[in-house]
Amino acid sequence: MEVINCKKCNRLFQYIGGRMICPVCHEEEEQEFKLLKEYLYEHPKATMVEVSQATGVSVTAIRHYLREGRLIITNDSPIGIECEKCGIEIKTGRFCERCAYELEMGMRMATNELLEKNKNPYANTTKSKMHYLRRTKDDYK
Repeated sequence: MEVINCKKCNRLFQYIGGRMICPVCHEEEEQEFKLLKEYLYEHPKATMVEVSQATGVSVTAIRHYLREGRLIITNDSPIGIECEKCGIEIKTGRFCERCAYELEMGMRMATNELLEKNKNPYANTTKSKMHYLRRTKDDYK
């Protein structure tokens, strides 16, 4: 474990893993998130600005919760964020379905290419055979 400063309040705390915020700020975020969820449950048609003004949760924090996938809103809600790749409006996460699929397929192809390449690195060379030095009995004298 290491001791670091909290990214929000600059307090020293023992960092174990995850986000680099202290337990006090983490608890405050959890309360903020709970308030946000309750408000959205009661007012599903509210815009992001209305939600921010009513709850005191910043628009940046709301976007962060949506990007993380912690906050999922209904399809008929006016709240939305942009796909990081193509810019289309999405409700949660970082990428729309099409871009997520394209990224997944690209990663699979790259992984398969690496696996094939590393499977037998000498497959196409003539040096892939093992050579032995032939010795005769006279060589040992």
